[in-house]
Amino acid sequence: MYEPSRTRRLDRLDGRPSAEQMLERVRREAGAGARGRHRIYLGMAPGVGKTYTALEELQRDRERGTDVVIGLVETHKRPRTAAAIDDLEIVPRKRIHYQGVTLKEMDTDAVIRRHPAVALVDELAHTNAPGSRHDKRWQAIEDLLEAGITVISTVNIQHLESLADIVESITGVHVRERIPDRVLEDADEVELVDLSPHALRQRMRRGNVYPPERAEQALNQFFREGNLTALRELALRKVTAHCERALERYMCQHAIDAAWAAGERVMVGVDDQSQTRHLLRRGWRLAQGCHTDLLAIFVETPAWAQARPEAHRALEENLRFAEDLGAECVRVRDDDVARGLLRAAHDKNVGSMVVGPSRHGRLHQLLRGSTVHALLRMARDVDLHVGAAAHQPG
Repeated sequence: MYEPSRTRRLDRLDGRPSAEQMLERVRREAGAGARGRHRIYLGMAPGVGKTYTALEELQRDRERGTDVVIGLVETHKRPRTAAAIDDLEIVPRKRIHYQGVTLKEMDTDAVIRRHPAVALVDELAHTNAPGSRHDKRWQAIEDLLEAGITVISTVNIQHLESLADIVESITGVHVRERIPDRVLEDADEVELVDLSPHALRQRMRRGNVYPPERAEQALNQFFREGNLTALRELALRKVTAHCERALERYMCQHAIDAAWAAGERVMVGVDDQSQTRHLLRRGWRLAQGCHTDLLAIFVETPAWAQARPEAHRALEENLRFAEDLGAECVRVRDDDVARGLLRAAHDKNVGSMVVGPSRHGRLHQLLRGSTVHALLRMARDVDLHVGAAAHQPG
């Protein structure tokens, strides 16, 4: 059974941010008591240079006079990574005794007491030793951020929860240490540390990633060129999606109404009619051709509440069909369908909109107008595609 709650809602009719969005914005502003910023270096696989790049940034910050420390770093005995630490201050790790073994983890409390402006915490997906305050390192990083400390961290694409099954099918490796996708989505900055699969394999052969006895086995398993190419594609897509969300937030915060050229999406206006599936297929083909995302938008008007139950059921089926095509489904509340569609188009950075022809007769259009005519009149910065009626059922 399709659940309408799975679609996203834009409930503010005036387009202004909600109270929760305003609070989060204030908490992220610089100043006393503000939440620290989170910068993540993302890679397609071990060895691309995430930790080395993070250490270089920390060195530059210190040279500019910023108070920096290393909360935790893993060099994996790589000489260049170890050399990049140089004389950076390192907060001593906390010793945890477990079943006769002494394990070392980041001392979160000590980092908070030291309270630097910036702290480097390596390997975001790491599982902490039993007895630690948090099970995962990313949870400890949340404590630092809440304390107002900016954190630089690192993670590989295979550790994202949503990609676990895809990564396993690609590489044949079951990744146990994972982070929720929201950790990456909530980060203030995500930067891809990119390297071609061939260049990474060359690093492996030179012994710059693993010792020679491990390198050859890794090259024939996880680090096969096809695997790395697929993982690189996943990482590129994640960074692109993060950039799109950042652009949306910026446009909303600065009241920018015009769609920007970067990554413009395709939107389909959805209702309860059978022709909607025909329009969705057309929108999907358009989005695929443009290598962009597909959105399915339904405008809830006051009159919709009075619609017959079968109309509601037909709408839910059309929205489910849209999700099956991979579309993001959004519900917008507005008194006017055309205005609601355009507001959603501006909020979601839409470049092309697909809608169906008017269902009303010529007399009705002359007396009261139509949604299509209103869109043609108002949509100056969005390309409008008016689909013909389908000749067969969806």
